[in-house]
Amino acid sequence: FTASPMETWEMVVKDTIDRVGAFGMILLLFPLFLFLSICIKVTSKGPVFFVQERVGLHKRRFLIFKFRTMVHNAEELLESLQDKNELSGPVFKIKDDPRCTFVGRLLRKTSLDELPQLINVLKGEMSFVGPRPPLPSEIAQYESWQYRRLSMKPGISGLWQVSGRNTLDFEKWMKLDLQYIDNWSLKLDFIIMLRTLPAVLLGRGAS
Repeated sequence: FTASPMETWEMVVKDTIDRVGAFGMILLLFPLFLFLSICIKVTSKGPVFFVQERVGLHKRRFLIFKFRTMVHNAEELLESLQDKNELSGPVFKIKDDPRCTFVGRLLRKTSLDELPQLINVLKGEMSFVGPRPPLPSEIAQYESWQYRRLSMKPGISGLWQVSGRNTLDFEKWMKLDLQYIDNWSLKLDFIIMLRTLPAVLLGRGAS
């Protein structure tokens, strides 16, 4: 028995597609990266990128990159908003987060804030498709059955995104990740990638 997909030629192909694809997309989208960086920098105080520690494959910790969508002291304001959390379990999400900047709301609506995660894919810390990358504080509250979702690299997209991640409760989120792991194939990755674009365009996959 195994708790995750075995290291087969398909997994090697997946990793190759991730790294080569991420490198190509970073080169292709560099003008967009530059434009969005300027927009963020000139419209709000703080750095261009939001860098946060996440947990990846086999509990390895890494720094995830996103375009900053909130005010520079967003983490300090989190405690005062905990009573407005709209999701169950050890995750935090509110629809109209007052910490978001104007540019940040546009980036979230289009999921463009996720683009810097291509750097994580290129480094081998993430994949184009996989489970949602959790925070260390979320891992500390996991039940035993939920740890199995750390047996694959986290992804920029996944079943959780194309199934409407803003409307999912925490347990459903976890079950979708395990469903992805149990049924993984290159074909499934391809299907999820095809479903990701319309989900983003219709706002169903927005942060």
